[in-house]
Amino acid sequence: MSVIVTVILVAGNLGLIFLLMTVPLGLRTVRVSRVVAADRHRLWQALWPFGSDAGWSGEILSAEPLDCEGMTLVKLSWEGRDGQPIERKAVFEDVVEESRFSMRVIDDTALDPSFWANYRETAELVPEGDATRVTLTQTDRYRGLAFLIFRYFALRRELGKLQLWVRTGEFRKGGWFEHPLSQVGFAVLSAFILWPFFGLNPGGLILAAILTSVVALHELGHMAAFRLTGHRRARMIFIPLLGGIAIGGRPYDSRFEVAFVALMGAGFSAFLVPVLIAASGFVGGEGHRLAAALLATLAGCASLFNIANLVPVWKFDGGQVLRQICPGPVVLAAASFFLLFALLALGWRAGFSSSFLLIAGAVFSILSLITMGSGVKPRHELKPIQSFDRLAMAGALLAVFAIHGYGLLWAAAQLA
Repeated sequence: MSVIVTVILVAGNLGLIFLLMTVPLGLRTVRVSRVVAADRHRLWQALWPFGSDAGWSGEILSAEPLDCEGMTLVKLSWEGRDGQPIERKAVFEDVVEESRFSMRVIDDTALDPSFWANYRETAELVPEGDATRVTLTQTDRYRGLAFLIFRYFALRRELGKLQLWVRTGEFRKGGWFEHPLSQVGFAVLSAFILWPFFGLNPGGLILAAILTSVVALHELGHMAAFRLTGHRRARMIFIPLLGGIAIGGRPYDSRFEVAFVALMGAGFSAFLVPVLIAASGFVGGEGHRLAAALLATLAGCASLFNIANLVPVWKFDGGQVLRQICPGPVVLAAASFFLLFALLALGWRAGFSSSFLLIAGAVFSILSLITMGSGVKPRHELKPIQSFDRLAMAGALLAVFAIHGYGLLWAAAQLA
């Protein structure tokens, strides 16, 4: 890959990350409207939290008035960190029976109240002949396009499922986006997007497919960690060009859980790298040089990708782990500089040029600044990590770094 192509790829990714996670957008309103073949009364009973069909989607379990000022306790089916349903205190305003209502969230058991400071949602029903136009809006203050886009498609999905429920009387869970076949399609699309960066030839396509497979294995490690820490479900979302995201079934409960889930992305592949090295040596000894080179390439890509995810960037796995196991800012800064220095030294030993490593260090610094503080603050502090768990995670981090470091050096020597 040429220097110019590398710069374009890195700059494009940095720009996308900035747009998706950081760019200040101010107050924005997401509005989705659709004509539904049902009368206003039936739709009101479904959308109004106190309606007879408020549980049509399974999202609202109950709604209970708390006082005469309009405060309401809404219990949702979504799991909190304790595995129990999330509860929200909300205020309903501008209520016009069977026509419209607005809602502000004052507090909930999952997120800090500051998350809801600017949030307001509205439902409006307007007759159109024998049908009803349903308009749903959500207003909030946004940093980055990602959450804004997510809410837009979430509202579109809600209206689509409402229309289906009106027609069939049944609520269908899930959707095409998170369907396994759709995610396989996104993975294939990601490989084809990456193909030109490795050269429009069979070798370039193989490299793009290998990198996409490495991303999938990495996210599979996160998913396994979610299940091991008690999440009832976990899923993987492929984002073409940017990679993938593993999502658990509930918020994190402890600092150990955050560190364990973050490390298991690279940790899962650390079990595979020695197997790939051994397999490459075996088939090479049998005279199958092409297969040996392919396995060495897979081992090298897995090692490089996973060790790059261990850099001490705010939202990367390495940064997540260090923030949980380091007892204070001084120790965190020292550990971060040590890990970054070790990564750059490893890259130099593997044959990367000094200029490339300096650019990489600058990119990691920019990424850390871009993503710093972009997380959502929980309602209550996470459970603290115990001393033994802290030492265990530190040892595991060093072990995973060492395995992938050796895999990178070995692959570089084999493919030189």
